[in-house]
Amino acid sequence: MQEHLLPLLRCPVSRSPLQLRVIAKSLQSYGKTEEEIVSEGILFAAEDWFYPVIGGIPRLNVESFIDHSSFLSEHLPDYPQRRAALEKKFPGLIRYVLQKNKKTRQSFTLEWDLYNYEEDRTWEAGKDELLQRFLLETGESMESIKGRLIFDAGCGNGQLNQFIAAAGATVIGMDFSNSIERAYRENRQRTAIFIQGDVQFPPLDFNRFDIVHCSGVLIHTNNAELSFCCIESCVRPGGKLSTWLYSPRKDRIHNFFNRVRRMMVPLPLRLKYYILSVIFLPPSWLIKRLKGNRQNRREMMIALMDGFTPEFRWEHAPDEAAGWFSKRGYASIQITTTNLFGFNIIGVKPAPTVSTT
Repeated sequence: MQEHLLPLLRCPVSRSPLQLRVIAKSLQSYGKTEEEIVSEGILFAAEDWFYPVIGGIPRLNVESFIDHSSFLSEHLPDYPQRRAALEKKFPGLIRYVLQKNKKTRQSFTLEWDLYNYEEDRTWEAGKDELLQRFLLETGESMESIKGRLIFDAGCGNGQLNQFIAAAGATVIGMDFSNSIERAYRENRQRTAIFIQGDVQFPPLDFNRFDIVHCSGVLIHTNNAELSFCCIESCVRPGGKLSTWLYSPRKDRIHNFFNRVRRMMVPLPLRLKYYILSVIFLPPSWLIKRLKGNRQNRREMMIALMDGFTPEFRWEHAPDEAAGWFSKRGYASIQITTTNLFGFNIIGVKPAPTVSTT
């Protein structure tokens, strides 16, 4: 964790600034340069909340005090008392995040564990294609993103963030799964910063970011519009919100796969992985090869997992998504990209009203 990140961070529950207790520092390599970072620490907030920094990554999920109990027990002598205080004070909130996050976190952690940073493309896009897709989706250009502060809410493998940073922006990539660990380890750009957090409890300062980008994430939360409302708070007045969503499709094959997916949701993750790899992957590979698609097997398996293993997978019409923006006063609402599976939509956050009285 770079210490200059601290002013941007907030407790995801109390919204208070965070105080850092440094446990250990180390040197982080960014290409040919090195920088001292906080490799281990604890972040303290109001209302008794506290969050670990482990492996250089601020762990800002609401439930981090449970997930990382071993680390916290080692470094906080009063950890049992602190944990008990939170569980007594916020029992409903803690039950909510544990219930909604567990399966989805496991699914995306396993999905991105498959990814090979040297050989694989992200959603069939190489480096240049991935950055160009981002620019098309957000309605930006290589020139316009220079010097911008960008929040990528749900960054997955983190590759896009490196390309955005190399183009001259500062980008904070956040994911609530453990895929954030590989994204952090593979990063070579100083202005690509990674944190662990939940889109429904964004651990960042509100009204601060020039662009908030959330691609293929809201649709895998328990309530897409609620999650939209939570991340839009991070957009600065005059800034831009961009999100990619699945759209409804009216064809028998799609409806069949949706029924199969719903049947698979209750199954253990490893069983779902086995079913996909043994039953779905071979015909998928053959059909795509016949159609000229050159995805490798890992890329195909990642796509299958993304479609079948998450607990939630919502579809929303463009007019419905435009309504989310309109209800919150956004202007310049437009669809920027569309394909067979979904669409990207953007809007500009209104400036605050200035009273003349």
